[in-house]
Amino acid sequence: MPATSPVAPLRCLVVDDDPLSVQVVLNCIANTPFLTAEGSFTNPVEAAEVLRTQPVDLLFLDVEMPLLSGIELLGTLQHPPMVVLITSSKDYAVQAFEHAVVDYLVKPVSYARFLQAAQKARERADNQAAASPDAIEASAPDADFTFVKVDNKLVRINFDEVRYVEALGDYVHIVTGQTKLIVYSTMKAVEEKFPSARFLRVHRSFIVNFDRIQALEDNSVIVEGKLIPVGQTYLRDVMQRLNKF
Repeated sequence: MPATSPVAPLRCLVVDDDPLSVQVVLNCIANTPFLTAEGSFTNPVEAAEVLRTQPVDLLFLDVEMPLLSGIELLGTLQHPPMVVLITSSKDYAVQAFEHAVVDYLVKPVSYARFLQAAQKARERADNQAAASPDAIEASAPDADFTFVKVDNKLVRINFDEVRYVEALGDYVHIVTGQTKLIVYSTMKAVEEKFPSARFLRVHRSFIVNFDRIQALEDNSVIVEGKLIPVGQTYLRDVMQRLNKF
């Protein structure tokens, strides 16, 4: 599917094991001009498989489902879309924060509350579309550096000085030996503009400088003394790269 432009409707997928709840959300999407429904699932396992090959912009996701909870489903996605969690309980706020979801809706979902969440997603998508192209400048394939936009100025960073990149909400933190740069961007933009020969995605929230990896311990890599988790969906790629020594 083509990337969403700042004015294009957000492509949405609804995943909830309750068919009535699915219909409620689909009706809300149908009444929101800047959203469009790409489909729905009551089986989270089927939804997870489709999301791996047919990405969407916004996922309306029930938390409490059999076989695979909404939180567990998110953990299976290498490049998750924006997410609005929907649940009958208020007990998942911490997990929602950890996954940097757009919003957290409690059933029964009213259209007014749904619209608030949808507007947050629209605003986040527009901000990312506006910031991503120039937040991190593209580099020549053999370049040793790039420029990142920090507080309305372009700052040069040398790739060999970068330890790791960490996602925090709508921002990324680029950590070097001397500083931590806060950049309004996405991890996807970092992956696209940092040379893949030097950098490796090890977790939905972490990209590491491959040359800075000191060890692999359990399900983590050690980078300059920092323990960084390796996500299950990234473990195979990490092991393949490590085996090339």
